[in-house]
Amino acid sequence: MAVSLTEKRPGAAARARARRRSWHRHWYAWAMVAPVLIVMAALIGWPLARGVYLSLTDATEANVGRTIGVNVIPSRYEFVGLENYLGILTSGLFWAKLAWTVVWTVACVALHYGLGLGLAVLLHRKLRFRSVYRVLLILPWAIPAFVAAFIWRYLFNSDYGVINAMLEAAGFGAVGWLNDPFTARIAVIAVNVWLGVPFMMVAMLGGLQSIPKELYEAAEVDGATPWQRFTNITLPSLRAVSSTVILLGTIWTFNMFPVIYLVTGGGPGSETEILVTYAFREAFTGVRNYSGSATWGVIILLLLVLMAFGYRRALRKTGEVW
Repeated sequence: MAVSLTEKRPGAAARARARRRSWHRHWYAWAMVAPVLIVMAALIGWPLARGVYLSLTDATEANVGRTIGVNVIPSRYEFVGLENYLGILTSGLFWAKLAWTVVWTVACVALHYGLGLGLAVLLHRKLRFRSVYRVLLILPWAIPAFVAAFIWRYLFNSDYGVINAMLEAAGFGAVGWLNDPFTARIAVIAVNVWLGVPFMMVAMLGGLQSIPKELYEAAEVDGATPWQRFTNITLPSLRAVSSTVILLGTIWTFNMFPVIYLVTGGGPGSETEILVTYAFREAFTGVRNYSGSATWGVIILLLLVLMAFGYRRALRKTGEVW
C-alpha cells in the first residue's frame, strides 16, 4: 500500500496549513507590499541578473548588438564562464585597488564614528546656542555630494585654491594636493569625512538622548569619574546604534563614487581609484568593456555581502541581536 509524502512527513502538512492560515490572515498586507516588490524586481532584480549574466560573457563595445539608423547589428559576444573572474582575481591590479579601498573605508568610517561621537557628546550637553551649532554641523549632510566635491576640488586646487592661499599667507609653501598620490588620498579622505560626520553625529545624538539620566546620576553618586561613566554607560548603551551606523557607513564608503570621481577623477594616474570607480572606468571610458565592468560589480557585491554576514556574526557572538 503506497504511503503519501504528507503521511511520511506530518510536519510538512502542518507547515502548509500554517502558511494557508497566514495567507488568509495577512493577504491585505501582502497586497500592499506587492507593488513595491514588483518595482524592486524591475529596478534592482533585472539589472542585477543582467549584470551577472554579462560577467560570464566577453561583451564589449565592439561586439554588443546595437541599432545604427535602419541597420540592426546583432550581438556577437560569447559565454566564457568564470574566465573574467579568474582574470581579475589573479591580477595584481585588483588586489592593489582592493587594498586602497579597504584603507579608504576603514580610515573614513573610523573618523566618521570618532568625530561624530565626539560632537554628539558635546552637543548633548547644555550649551548656549546649542541649536545653532547643531544646524551648522548638519549642513555638510544637507549639501549634495557632487556640489560638495566640486567645492572641495576648488579648495584643493594647486594654483588658486583657498587652502594653498592660506598656507602661503602663513609662510608655508603651496602643496600640490591633487597632483601627488599621497596628498590626493589624504584630500579625498578629508572630503568624505566632512560629508559623513554629520550623519554619525545625528545618529549618535539620538542614541545619547535615549539613555536614561538616572544611570548617570547613580554612577555619579557611586563616585564614578566622567571617563568611567562614558566607558561603562555611554558606549555600552550606544552599541546597538553604533553597530548599525558603522555597517551603513562601511557600505556607503566602500561604494562612495562621487568623492573619488569628482575630486580627483581617480588620479593622479589611477592612484586614488577604488573598486567602484574602476568598474565605472571599464564600462564608460575607452573601448567599453561591459563584461569586465559587470565582473567588477559582482565582485564588489560579493565582498559587501561577505562583510555584512561576518559583521552580523561577530555581533551575535558579543550578544547583539541584529
